[in-house]
Amino acid sequence: MPARVGRGAVADGPFAALPLGTALPLAVIGGVLFALAFPSPGWWFLAFPALACMLLAVMGQRARRAAWVGYVAGAAFWIPAISWAGRYLGPVPWFALALLEAAFFALGSVAIALAYRWVARVVPSTAGRVWGLPAVVAALWTGREWFSGSWPYGGFAWGRVGLSQSQGPFTHLAAYVGVLGVTFVVVYCVAVVVSLALVSPRAPGATLRLPVRVATAGLLVAAVLAVPAWPTATSGTIRVESVQGNGPAGYFDRAAPGEVLAAQVAATDVEAKDVDLVVWPEASAEFDPRQQPVIASSLDAVVDSVGAPLVAGAITQTPSGVLHNTSFVWTADGWQSSYDKKRPVPFGEYVPDRWFFSKLAPSLIGLLQRDYTPGTKPNVLPVAGIRAGIAICFDIVDDGLTRDMVRGGAQVILAQTNNADFSGTDENLQQLEIARMRAIETGRSLVNISTVGASQVIDPSGRTIDRVPEYTATSMVTDVPLGTSTTPASLASGSIVLVLTLGGLLVLLACAPWGRRNRS
Repeated sequence: MPARVGRGAVADGPFAALPLGTALPLAVIGGVLFALAFPSPGWWFLAFPALACMLLAVMGQRARRAAWVGYVAGAAFWIPAISWAGRYLGPVPWFALALLEAAFFALGSVAIALAYRWVARVVPSTAGRVWGLPAVVAALWTGREWFSGSWPYGGFAWGRVGLSQSQGPFTHLAAYVGVLGVTFVVVYCVAVVVSLALVSPRAPGATLRLPVRVATAGLLVAAVLAVPAWPTATSGTIRVESVQGNGPAGYFDRAAPGEVLAAQVAATDVEAKDVDLVVWPEASAEFDPRQQPVIASSLDAVVDSVGAPLVAGAITQTPSGVLHNTSFVWTADGWQSSYDKKRPVPFGEYVPDRWFFSKLAPSLIGLLQRDYTPGTKPNVLPVAGIRAGIAICFDIVDDGLTRDMVRGGAQVILAQTNNADFSGTDENLQQLEIARMRAIETGRSLVNISTVGASQVIDPSGRTIDRVPEYTATSMVTDVPLGTSTTPASLASGSIVLVLTLGGLLVLLACAPWGRRNRS
């Protein structure tokens, strides 16, 4: 295929830049297709053409143009993908978050555009451009996802390529390389196919004819799919009653004190047989039962009736006035142990740099009257004779907290959440798919229990083994397998991401045209 040259294009072999009038619409198409790969509708297969469109749009562009093209692609993705962010507070927080994340897209696009220019010059061989260059591109994309999921204020680890594949054929790879590792594999496969399509068979040393290109792409995908699922080991089960109270748990529901608790109590099936553990969602007990005898009495009644301990959630306060979003174990003897949420939501559960943002949006910031403090306790609790990993809502997006559960000996994960503020949106479904990937990544069954839904029990392979309808007051009693093995991802996914990110950056810098005049 000849080099593509147009107004403003950079003619540089097969990876020449598209004219801006072509690149921008292609970026928009890629962003929209990528959004459709997430719930809803969750068409995971659209991630592949989406990535191809976005790579073609930024390929070979100079830095400034690559930034604009990447920003447009990011906005086209993030604005529809997180439309739920404006459910109650309107378009300001929605667009602020979407456009901030689009800026990270732009940053990553600059690095990828430069890779197509610099690495392709240093590695002119067909093999290097087909196999080596895509690895650099995939590593840079993965590094951008890691960075935006870590910064600022702990980051926003939503919208990753790996998360879009929760129902796809590459899902099982999460047990080997983690969610970000799946991102690398998917982007690498797409980038290889793009290179196969663009590298000219008439280039020096090139021997790739069309049948060879097609066969090569097919063999690559087949090789990835041939990797067997990790042999996750389980030993025994625990019978869990997970209760979805469907109470008025939203921030703007203006519920009277005790309404959410009453809804949870009413939805708990106290006649369920042989239950080992009862699990309620985030903040389901509302306030600290150690300080509220009425709440303690309600919890005692549930524990006595079911004959099993209860894991519930509440807002707690230390003697010094520090607020925590807490998950706790309640037995016939009362409060046993607890975990305080380590990843409270910025601008949702606390306002970082409140003095600054209060000047920018005083009416919005004024709605958040209290700030929750990140906890420091281990996120694994002993309960009912086992060890349970605890993830309170936004905790589930944190890669490090996920690894901490397995390292802490968790046999099952209890993901307690409150999605009531996003009723009627896709937020709960997107969070559920994150939870599904965490189950596969850790080799642990996961109980995703929400105040309103989506509540499901997911086994270590990612298969849903129990569920209840959304926005329905009910419970599910499930025999949940207990995981015993340790997946490679639980041990090394953090190191894998670090090596990929640093490797991609170092190769890019090593191929930079230092000492030569070059407008990049």
